[in-house]
Amino acid sequence: MADPQQTEALIATFRADHDRVKKEVQKAIVGHEEIIDGILVCLFAGGHALLEGVPGLGKTLLIRSLAQALQLKFGRIQFTPDLMPADVTGTTIVVETPSGRDFQFRKGPLFAQIVLADEINRATPKTQSAMLEAMQERSVTVGGTTHQLDKPFFVMATQNPIEQEGTYPLPEAQLDRFFFKLEVGYSTRADLREILARTTAGTIDEPQKVIDAETIIRHQKLVRAVRISDAVQDYAVRVVLATHPRGQFATPLVNQFLRFGASPRAAQTMVLGAKVKALLAGRATVAAEDIKAVALPALRHRVLLNFEAEAEGRGADEIVTNIVETVPTAAADFASR
Repeated sequence: MADPQQTEALIATFRADHDRVKKEVQKAIVGHEEIIDGILVCLFAGGHALLEGVPGLGKTLLIRSLAQALQLKFGRIQFTPDLMPADVTGTTIVVETPSGRDFQFRKGPLFAQIVLADEINRATPKTQSAMLEAMQERSVTVGGTTHQLDKPFFVMATQNPIEQEGTYPLPEAQLDRFFFKLEVGYSTRADLREILARTTAGTIDEPQKVIDAETIIRHQKLVRAVRISDAVQDYAVRVVLATHPRGQFATPLVNQFLRFGASPRAAQTMVLGAKVKALLAGRATVAAEDIKAVALPALRHRVLLNFEAEAEGRGADEIVTNIVETVPTAAADFASR
């Protein structure tokens, strides 16, 4: 991104494509602008999104609407307690051929570019683990053979936080593979009236496909080319280290209410998410404010509360917000350079 004019053109194209996708999604989704923005950050940063909220808030519709706006192969997996790993990844079957019987691999719904993992916490841990390799390595290994997934590959999962019977909480190893965890709240009075007007009048405007896989991959490369100074990158590092109890940068709330802090993947997430935010602001350089803007969805699922926090009703959002408000953007050792 050395040529200023070329850089401005690339940023303008990125912002235009982002706004086109967002506009199409908003044809079907009323409100939830922050959630839509978060999902699009995940998409252009090359990460996966986990949406949590009670039933009926439009989580599945939101993901389906995004799939409609993208020229990508779409796959949906409805997770249930009896779902087996082979139902997700695919399996090897015996087929009759002119030369006799042969073994062929039958691909599962995971072999898509945008995958909706609906109610992912309803499946058993064994089935949930079938997603791990695909989410991290963008490949699936079955019967000793590794199959590469098409690019871009984007998993959007939903889970219900209130129903506990028949559910299996996602293990920390799998939660860490989600770029953002986005909490879907209730609609406002105005939004609910608009939802009724759109859905009960018989006139539904369907999202149209506006960008393809090649465009998304090009934008993902642009995101990684955004510059970030050593000082701003160090701020992201200190925010992550502040989640580690009894660490050098830990806040009093962290020491009191957290058992474990975030992994290095959290720092990667914040930097990539901040780069997307910088492009959307028309900048080719990340600012500390961009790190702050993505800290909460990047960290809320990567910190583990202790018993005292659960007993006192303290949540991860409160702890992360306190970290962002407490950790200074400029460190003394960088300021003295």
